[in-house]
Amino acid sequence: METIVLYPAPFVGHLISMIELGKLLLTHSPSISSITIIIPDSPICRSSTYSSYVSFISSSFPSITFVFHPPVPLLLGDLSKYDDVEQITYETLRSNNTNVLKSLESIAQSSTISAFILDFFCYSAVEVSQSLNIPTYFFFASGAFVLAFFLNLPIYDRTYTDSYRNLRVSLEIPGLFSFPTSSMIECMLDRGESYKEFVKLGETFLKSDGIIVNTFESLEIRAVKGLKQGTCLPGAKIPHVYCVGPLIAKNRGGEGGGESRHECLSWLDSQPSRSVVYLCFGSGDKAKVLSRSLVEPDLDSFLPEGFLERTKDRGHVVKMWVPQIDVLGHGSVGGFVTHCGWNSTLEAVCAGVPMVAWPLYAEQRFNKILIVEEIGIALPMDETEDRFVSSSEIERRVKQIISSEEGDVVRERVLDLKSKAEVVFSEGGSSEEALNLLVKSWKDGHGL
Repeated sequence: METIVLYPAPFVGHLISMIELGKLLLTHSPSISSITIIIPDSPICRSSTYSSYVSFISSSFPSITFVFHPPVPLLLGDLSKYDDVEQITYETLRSNNTNVLKSLESIAQSSTISAFILDFFCYSAVEVSQSLNIPTYFFFASGAFVLAFFLNLPIYDRTYTDSYRNLRVSLEIPGLFSFPTSSMIECMLDRGESYKEFVKLGETFLKSDGIIVNTFESLEIRAVKGLKQGTCLPGAKIPHVYCVGPLIAKNRGGEGGGESRHECLSWLDSQPSRSVVYLCFGSGDKAKVLSRSLVEPDLDSFLPEGFLERTKDRGHVVKMWVPQIDVLGHGSVGGFVTHCGWNSTLEAVCAGVPMVAWPLYAEQRFNKILIVEEIGIALPMDETEDRFVSSSEIERRVKQIISSEEGDVVRERVLDLKSKAEVVFSEGGSSEEALNLLVKSWKDGHGL
């Protein structure tokens, strides 16, 4: 028996896209009888947080099994002693390497491990799998442009010594684009512990047997070309890059694993075609970390007094989870105000919905550069220097995305990409070919 072992980072968005990868691998590699997914326990996102989703996957796809790891102690103990979520995540996953080793050795007793595929946050586990001579691949849950940035990060680190927050320069990704240092991930700006981890990650990418990216070639033409030809990182040999996206969960079974239709879809049924702007800022992992709970928000505490009552006939507010793919695919939705998370971006492209880009954290400012400046499928939400967005700017962009010449251009471009995304997994499609090459690569390797 042959199996592929997947090791996602402890964030819901990363887990979902990696599970989708697992489903694809089962259908494209007849010799693979199972997918084993290692679930680490993190103090910032307990595995119990998505246990219902995991149960739904287990019951729907018996060939996918999960191995849950116990909590691991952290060096500093108290979470408040850490600078940011990223630092906690990196230390958690490094401390989990002993559990990873035990799991790989246990799995190998009954199956041949053809490949070990790990999330980029889990980069420290590369030394574990490679010590066992298991072909080791990275799964990059973001796009090709962002991957090119991470690969160049060690070069920036050697070039500059000051805090990026104080640098008034633009950094260049060779052959692709330049960007202001203010677009970097927040935890990188002061070159702290998390920044050092990201630099090590950029170096470790080059030691893998390949990098799997959740994108498709016609979405990021220049970036994919730069990665495959090596022009975005002169003087280095980039492992083979496999663009196997878009990996999106078309059926998550609801947040709790149920099949009932969400009430927001019934509200959308009553709205005119392309009249609704959908606004969502993602799964909110960081917000949940800060609150340390999943308590529903008290909307009246931060919305203007009487807002919900005044707008109940024109708008609809959902406190927690919605089936975003179903929402974006609904005929009444004409635009999407998004935080530019990569999963949301791919889902909007696949639904053919134009976006207004309002990035908040992580790599989202790079995604904004891509979807606004590079491929033109979003309008920018302009900010002040301190990243404040005025109500008048929100009103202007919402009106533009629904009814303006600028909005029509964006809509036309995203609909073109939607049609291209629909054929990437067909025979001869770019993602189909990438998957076939990926499977061939580990068949040429040596499993444990």
